[in-house]
Amino acid sequence: MKRILLIEDDKALRENTEELLELSGYTVLTAPNGKIGIDAAIENLPDIIICDIMMPVVDGYGVLENLSNNEKTKQIPFIFLSAKTEHKEIRKGMDLGADDYLTKPFEEEDLMSAIESRLAKAELIKRMQDQTTKEHGVSENEMRTVHELKNFFDDNGELTSFKPGENIYEEGARSTKIYLVLKGLVKCYSMDTDGKELITSLSKADDFLGFTSFLNNVPYQESATALEAVELAGISKDNLKEILSENKNISLELMELLSENISVIKAQLLQMAYSSVRRKTAQTLLQFADIMNTKPNEPIRISRNDLASVAGIATESLIRTLSGFKKEGLIIIEGRNIQIVELKALQYVN
Repeated sequence: MKRILLIEDDKALRENTEELLELSGYTVLTAPNGKIGIDAAIENLPDIIICDIMMPVVDGYGVLENLSNNEKTKQIPFIFLSAKTEHKEIRKGMDLGADDYLTKPFEEEDLMSAIESRLAKAELIKRMQDQTTKEHGVSENEMRTVHELKNFFDDNGELTSFKPGENIYEEGARSTKIYLVLKGLVKCYSMDTDGKELITSLSKADDFLGFTSFLNNVPYQESATALEAVELAGISKDNLKEILSENKNISLELMELLSENISVIKAQLLQMAYSSVRRKTAQTLLQFADIMNTKPNEPIRISRNDLASVAGIATESLIRTLSGFKKEGLIIIEGRNIQIVELKALQYVN
């Protein structure tokens, strides 16, 4: 049975996460702060470590740095679990050697997926390293993870900025680059035969953008527009193909990431096709709140047209449904801003 070390100072979150992991078949060790966590890691050598960042005594960065300098613990997969969502904060953690980064509040599915994939990857890398060492020796400069690929975008990509409402690329234009969103929120959309805009995906900071094809000059099949002030780092498709051809681990991780994106889009299409208008509206509000990392009591600032486009309903229907939610006390509406009051109730709207 795999052992997980959970380092988290929030007692309620620590106990809830511990129970969740134990129900999934893992043996869980816990620590309430970074110092105790470091000692527990060295003493018990867990298979994977999940660690908060903002903690008393020693913070998460200190824990990772300490364990990375220890020969006994430096190979243990390390996942940050934090409320910090800026790309620079994520990058700081990844630069220190973390394997993944989940933001609070997290979904159970996302946590389990991160743990399973890191454990599987650790095992795969170990086997590949053993085989490579036998045959050719190991390349020390090889990129190992998608997060290192993102850092490559940040360090070497061409930086571009867009104002809210400004087009990043248009459907039918020739695509030659892949982008990493450094800041802001981007909507990708297509127009139906009646000229109605249908949003197909939303990309936030630390997401890739523009994966129409790996081939050069293939037309974009959708358009992309900045919803907020956006900063992108772009590299050419030729450069990316060269990196992927030399780093099979990254290729596998990237395929997994793209597969997850397809699953999300399929779920959205099913929602648009079969859900009621009330459920479509409720789920779209929750989706925007999640992607925009909206905190409790913090309003969502998004146009009614964009909300309706993601939900796949007419703007008039969305406005009527929002008015109904307001009367029921589920949300507060102040001008363009929408504040979710009853999160749980919205999740169960049918």
